Amino acid sequence: MAIVAVFEMPGMTQAQYEQSADKVAGRPGGVKSPSDWPVAGLISHTAAPTDNGWIVVDVWESAEAFQQFGETIVPILRELGVPDPQPKVYPVFTMVTS
Repeated sequence: MAIVAVFEMPGMTQAQYEQSADKVAGRPGGVKSPSDWPVAGLISHTAAPTDNGWIVVDVWESAEAFQQFGETIVPILRELGVPDPQPKVYPVFTMVTS
């Protein structure tokens, strides 16, 4: 079952987001397609600044795929100084794609 993972990261800067994207992709230039992720199963990725930090919303094919990715992204976020990066995870009820 697909899941949506929401990371709300108060205090995170655009520079920190860009650094995390470079580290996830394994190269400068960040993430541009699902093939840039170190594990399979990403359906969509959206990131945006908020009034007090950054938000990232990912949709994954399964909770297991997201958990595998968590083993990569959580240490990256901690390394960049993002405090306690704990996503909220929800089962997808409806998904519309183009």
